[in-house]
Amino acid sequence: MIQESKTITLAEARELLKKADTDKAKAISDFIKRFTKLSASDVLKLKKALESLNIAKLRAEDIVRLIDFKPEDTEDIRKIFVGSEFSLDQDEITKVLEVLKKK
Repeated sequence: MIQESKTITLAEARELLKKADTDKAKAISDFIKRFTKLSASDVLKLKKALESLNIAKLRAEDIVRLIDFKPEDTEDIRKIFVGSEFSLDQDEITKVLEVLKKK
């Protein structure tokens, strides 16, 4: 039964899967491990840092995508927001990139 639904990063999903004691959960966790280098604690710090920017346009889902993809330049960030209702201006992109480069 689903009790709660929220968007989480790959690192957070990997941590949740570690608690499950099934072969399928272990296989998924191993697969996720190939795509994320951050620990769950680093992800939490990064989430807080991005949230502290107080960019109203950034929703929780956007923050998760930014953490999972770890864009390295303006163009990469713009690609993440393609098809979105809004886009970040250059000042906001610069702030996001500064936070992402620190981690």
